[in-house]
Amino acid sequence: MGPQAQTARECVLITGASRGIGRTIADRLIADGMHVINFDKIAPKESAGHENFYGVDVSNQTELRSALLEVASKYSITRLVNNAGIVRPATIENTSIEDFYAVMNVNVAAAIICVQELLPAMKAAHFGRIVNISSRAALGKEERVAYATSKAGLLGLTRTLALELAADGITVNAVGPGPIATELFQSANPPGALATQRILDSVPLGRIGQPEEVAHIVASLLDERAGFTTGQVVYVCGGMTVGLHH
Repeated sequence: MGPQAQTARECVLITGASRGIGRTIADRLIADGMHVINFDKIAPKESAGHENFYGVDVSNQTELRSALLEVASKYSITRLVNNAGIVRPATIENTSIEDFYAVMNVNVAAAIICVQELLPAMKAAHFGRIVNISSRAALGKEERVAYATSKAGLLGLTRTLALELAADGITVNAVGPGPIATELFQSANPPGALATQRILDSVPLGRIGQPEEVAHIVASLLDERAGFTTGQVVYVCGGMTVGLHH
């Protein structure tokens, strides 16, 4: 599918859009009439069309910048979803600095690079929508030293960019998913397990969230009509971030 496929569609770049929440976001945005540029290490299992997949390792700065320059020359991309992320679970005693750097590289540095390379098109259009996928873990979670730090870092990035880019008509917001029923989550937290039940007990709504519920918030923040919301974080967490739940 070439550039002509997106003539009537707004282009959005999503990192890590082949699986999990990223895939659901891509499907939702395609259904909403957008053309998706997907940067991921693996191709999606299936695509409904209106998508271009690029095999990109976002942890490799040279490879990422090269791919961004290529798509920026082919498409007018004014929307960006920084979704790619990795987790290296460990307590503070077992967190290696190598693991910390690896997580920060994918979860934060890649987001910064994507913004840097796509900014000229957004500024030229005097319009842009950037959504960073953070996590409820940004507020603290055991055995997530590197991950929680990186996701909290994304919130600082979101707020800073919101201030820097406001004059250019570019909004920057973050979405913080809580426990969401992705394949990865369900494999790590099988139904009926005690640990899974503890998670359920901590969610005021009493259930695990669905990827579509995250995608809905992302889609709304990317909408042209969401022009007066910037620098915000929306937690899609079933109420977990509100307070204690018994």
